Amino acid sequence: MSDIYESAANSLGLFSSPCLTKVELRITCKGISDRDALSKPDPCIVLNMQSHGQWMEVDRTEVIRSCVNPTYSKVFTLDFYFEEVQRLRFELFDINSGHNGLKEADFLGSVECTLGQVSPRLPGRSSSSITAEELTGNDDYIELSFSARKLDDKDFFSKSDPFLEIYRVNDDATMQLVYRTETVMNNLNPVWKTFKVSLNSLCSGDQDRKLQCTVWDWDSNGKHDYIGDFEASFKEMKGAIDGRQVQWPCINPKYKVKKKNYRNSGIVILNQCKVIKMHSFLDYIMGGCQIQFTVAIDFTASNGDPRNSCSLHYIHPYQPNEYLKALVAVGEICQDYDSDKMFPAFGFGARIPPDFKVSHDFAVNFNEDNPECAGIQGVVEAYQACLPKLQLYGPTNIAPIIQKVAKTASQEVHTKEAMQYFILLILTDGVITDMADTREAIVQASHLPMSIIIVGVGNADFSDMQMLDGDDGILRSPKGEPVLRDIVQFVPFRSFKHASPAALAKSVLAEVPNQVVDYYNSKGIKPKVPSQYQSSRPFGP
Repeated sequence: MSDIYESAANSLGLFSSPCLTKVELRITCKGISDRDALSKPDPCIVLNMQSHGQWMEVDRTEVIRSCVNPTYSKVFTLDFYFEEVQRLRFELFDINSGHNGLKEADFLGSVECTLGQVSPRLPGRSSSSITAEELTGNDDYIELSFSARKLDDKDFFSKSDPFLEIYRVNDDATMQLVYRTETVMNNLNPVWKTFKVSLNSLCSGDQDRKLQCTVWDWDSNGKHDYIGDFEASFKEMKGAIDGRQVQWPCINPKYKVKKKNYRNSGIVILNQCKVIKMHSFLDYIMGGCQIQFTVAIDFTASNGDPRNSCSLHYIHPYQPNEYLKALVAVGEICQDYDSDKMFPAFGFGARIPPDFKVSHDFAVNFNEDNPECAGIQGVVEAYQACLPKLQLYGPTNIAPIIQKVAKTASQEVHTKEAMQYFILLILTDGVITDMADTREAIVQASHLPMSIIIVGVGNADFSDMQMLDGDDGILRSPKGEPVLRDIVQFVPFRSFKHASPAALAKSVLAEVPNQVVDYYNSKGIKPKVPSQYQSSRPFGP
């Protein structure tokens, strides 16, 4: 093992701490004040988690229009680590009409707490109820398709605008919102979009648990008109698994008492109930799925002359630079899931021999036919060997390297098996200069078995890079096409300079297992059953 590789690995002290359980957080708010006296707020809550001094967005709720007392159907699912103090910050925003991003939103306040003490209050007159529930271990999801017919008309000049809410009745008789459909405008026979909920959220694994289902007529002022409700259970819903419809009369109790010939306020129909078995990351790994790990290193001139001790590429005989620390931290974890331990390594932004033309996807070992290096140690050695032979140049274009890995990953799409998943680690010192092409490349790569990790090295302003991992809404191509799934994680290395060991690896790799599972589940690809290997060894003396 090279001295510099051993130094980097030792300084990071890599380890992994086990996740004890998963926790679901649900949020309701009351008495949200608004800065605009003429209208009610359109509130949204953003959940941030602290990672070694830096706040990073984890997820956000839906926006509920014209509402001062929102109950969100969005459920936050977090890994709970007993040995860690997991700090959370809930930020309340009023989202401007026509915009879903936070840049145009009004910030109304925030509150901080730890995951172990989830019961904060939002500032001012607002109050919040945040409930935490441990998952039971059943990760299956239920896919439901609802419609209705002949709903009561609540509007004078037009037809009702119905939406459906499903509440779970808890053991203590309290009710917990499970899901809220979209609103179907001006329609007494709505067909709501198919949606998925976890079996745990729906009924805590109890098929006989009561579910309270309510149909409302949406009003823009937030005072929705009650149409009716009915009780159901998952056991009843399972009647629609084979394509048969299950129906419930939607009842308004007041009408039932007042109207002599009252029958119902419409019929709600479950057209489909589908149980989706959720496989874990380890299910796919144990089934033979290999993580193909590729490294791309920024060799632009802004890094500084490698011979100068101020350069980000300076090679100290015993002290690893930031590029090496980031490479070893992430690579050490990834190589455990790669059987052959051979990693393609590329560079970009440099003039390379023999003709010294600028390249944005050259092999670090200068072997274009075989850019693979033996293990992370091999990547480190190739990196050190190539530096004196390059002329650092520019610009900082990363779309070509994304497209190169995506081309290889696209070959996996046709296999219909979970065999290879690709992770591209990009180490760069500056804001990229081909942002439009990069956005296009990421949108196309989101359809493939591929994830992208970008680690910002040095002290540049990386604020524009945050848009690549969807922190301010959904990433879109220049043509407006949205990413199919979130595949990018960006982290500035400086946030981890003084952090505990393995903090960088833990942060940047946290989303990868879910990204792997999301891809294969979206394609309906199940993990292979682990093979039973037999080891046959000759008897020796």
